[in-house]
Amino acid sequence: MKRLFILTGLIVCLAFNIDYYGQEKFGIVIHGGAGVIKDLPADLENQYKAKLSEALEAGYKILESGGSSLDAVTKAINIMEDSPLFNAGKGAVLNDLGFAELDASIMDGSNLNAGAVAGIRHIKNPINLARLVMEKSPHVMLIGQGAEEFAFHNSFEYVDSTYFITERRFRQYIRMKKQRDSAETLKGTVGAVALDKNGNLAAGTSTGGMMLKKFGRVGDSPIIGAGTYANNNTCAVSATGHGEFFIRLGVAKDISDLMEYKKMSLNEAADIVINKKLVGFDGDGGVIAIDRYGNYAMPFNTPGMFRGVKISDGAREVKIYK
Repeated sequence: MKRLFILTGLIVCLAFNIDYYGQEKFGIVIHGGAGVIKDLPADLENQYKAKLSEALEAGYKILESGGSSLDAVTKAINIMEDSPLFNAGKGAVLNDLGFAELDASIMDGSNLNAGAVAGIRHIKNPINLARLVMEKSPHVMLIGQGAEEFAFHNSFEYVDSTYFITERRFRQYIRMKKQRDSAETLKGTVGAVALDKNGNLAAGTSTGGMMLKKFGRVGDSPIIGAGTYANNNTCAVSATGHGEFFIRLGVAKDISDLMEYKKMSLNEAADIVINKKLVGFDGDGGVIAIDRYGNYAMPFNTPGMFRGVKISDGAREVKIYK
């Protein structure tokens, strides 16, 4: 009889995504961009891994203490936005005129609310402004001067546009200006997805876009359904790569739709979209994703993707290469 009771309890735990000790499974997955990442010097590789670990642990700590997936995603992205290592916030790539133009979005899987900003130049943490758009406005996306005016009316701290420019990015900008006809393109993104103890999913993405972009170009990062998507019924997704292809394919929502309508697992849906559909259009990049059960996926079709995961069942890793 005792064995039957234990077995029944374990079945109930599995059915409702609860571990044996009564706590729901939760976790966070992050990325710092995908692309031609190879043969990094050991000291630089260690810097990337240390910063990814810092962001991962900060987000996980919020979840562990019972905080929301939205707070965990925001915190993890803030840490990467503040680091000059990534193409988001400080250290973002520069547009054709030599300015950083920043995009970000965030989505709440519990109610499908979302917020996004694009083409901003004076807000230190774009993901925070995207969240404010979601929570304090009737709109989903604000751009450029309008987004910054909204920030001003909500007492956001402005920074001079030079804050975002690092010596490393400026050198890259000058080199690529001289080699404009070359095929080299610098792009990247940071993002996070999380599942909290209440079973709520959230996703967020922040980026500086493409080096030397012109005419107010906006990629997939602030586009809900392309670079960011979260739905408690399926999964949360944040993308990184060549944004034009992610927009055309609606990559983030496509993964969710395959799960919802074709009943695919998270791994199967993410793999098909990144390694078959995206590759079929010669698009490069990857995604991070987590589903409502705490399963995660991190597929990419490039040489590397800065990424990390920490789940309450003990799974933890920080990686760069395949």
